[in-house]
Amino acid sequence: MTDQPTTSETLTNGKDPLRRSRTSGAWIGVVAAALLLLLLVVFIAQNTQDAHLSFLWWDGSAPLSVALLVAAVIGIALTAVVGTLRILQLRRRVRRDQQP
Repeated sequence: MTDQPTTSETLTNGKDPLRRSRTSGAWIGVVAAALLLLLLVVFIAQNTQDAHLSFLWWDGSAPLSVALLVAAVIGIALTAVVGTLRILQLRRRVRRDQQP
């Protein structure tokens, strides 16, 4: 008989040697970011032609990839602002409801 716990014993007492950790989560994040960066580089390399842009009183041209990336970043920023405001609203409501 060995002193090593069996697989079922290891899983039931919560000491799984293959469990997820912060390091494994960070590694997954780094790999995902690298893949996204690679896709971004390919996107920029394939869309270098100039596009004519007009917005209100601004008129000009810029590479298509830059224009699309700027539009995406502005969309993400607006979504983040609205989401943050909603989270703050819900937190205030929860705090208000918890007070006696």
